[in-house]
Amino acid sequence: MHVLLFDDPAIRPHLLPFTFTRPVAALRCGILTIAEKWQYRLGQDVFYLAQTYLQAKFPAGAVSGPALVINGAVLPDDLLARQVQNLTPGQALVDGDLLVAAHLPDASKVAELIQDGLASTTEVAEPVTVISELWHLFLRNGAEIRQDFALLTRGRQSEPIGDAHTIVYGAENIFIEPGVKIRAAILNAEDGPIYLGRNSRVHEGAIIKGPLALCEGSHINPGAKMRGDNTVGPYCKVGGEVGNSIFFGYANKGHDGYLGNSVIGEWCNLGADTNTSNLKNNYAPVKIWSHAAGRFVNTGQQFCGLMMGDHSKCGINTMFNTGTVVGVGANIFGAGFPRTFIPSFSWGGSAGFETFKLPKVAEVAERVMARRQLEYDAKEQAIMQHVFEATAKDRVWEKRIINEQ
Repeated sequence: MHVLLFDDPAIRPHLLPFTFTRPVAALRCGILTIAEKWQYRLGQDVFYLAQTYLQAKFPAGAVSGPALVINGAVLPDDLLARQVQNLTPGQALVDGDLLVAAHLPDASKVAELIQDGLASTTEVAEPVTVISELWHLFLRNGAEIRQDFALLTRGRQSEPIGDAHTIVYGAENIFIEPGVKIRAAILNAEDGPIYLGRNSRVHEGAIIKGPLALCEGSHINPGAKMRGDNTVGPYCKVGGEVGNSIFFGYANKGHDGYLGNSVIGEWCNLGADTNTSNLKNNYAPVKIWSHAAGRFVNTGQQFCGLMMGDHSKCGINTMFNTGTVVGVGANIFGAGFPRTFIPSFSWGGSAGFETFKLPKVAEVAERVMARRQLEYDAKEQAIMQHVFEATAKDRVWEKRIINEQ
């Protein structure tokens, strides 16, 4: 049975800027992406029903014939996975007004399903967990690390720590994949599990408190302080002080500086001593920019830091105010606090912005990706071209320049 994860049109816009460059189900929360969670539980490959411009990179496979179609924003557990597998042809699974999944005799009819629904519907046995706002990613991260840890380690034996100078608390809650190296670190898994992915590294003097996920090939740098509920996605390098934050992958925060209640996209770099505020001085709920609403919205959260889209960078000593949203392909530098919404393809800082033109963005992306033996290929370029055009309205200075001319 073909499995397709679809982008719910009522949810995807609320997860921008991250869903500019990936389907909703490709978001990472916990150890795994949402798609990987479904793949493990269903025991088969899953595919994406994504925006047209994303399909070359995130293919749908066959889009005809019978298929299970699943809302890509829904986080699965074992019970929900069984309910989805037990759907009969023509039957949908719902949670109130939310379409969770359906068994379609013909996958090409998914658009009609999303719009009109099916006549035969079944309510979920328990309310589902949905990632429908940016801050849901870090709010849910600790719980998802615990769920993914149980899923990935069930019936398996951890590799030994193998370093006499590493101090361990709660050893039963630590799982180490092959190829991991740990040197003179402190691992405290008493309050939550610690998962160290294949070929990852924990360097000297690092302090790690669970829950924590360190994914394949990533490094926690010397002296880092990882305060819990953190995910470091594949092939990242992270240092300084980090709390309740997610790095999707291929991103660097190599030096000192604080990052809290934040989500960092792929191919991002935070310069040395970059700091984020995650709490307002008056302790009021944090407002952040919503691409869907076109305005700042109240998160209802007292803690909310930085949301940074793919391929964005910031220079040394950058200071981000509480609840800052940075789009795709931005380059931020200079003294002072930049604005709390930095549109995609911005170049500048608190003194003002101009447009970071695509050829220059491409030059940087080619160099950065080549360092990881990857190519900034035609698929990546086409996605960035689309996002550049789609976000032109956010770069308000471009309108001023046109009017002045």
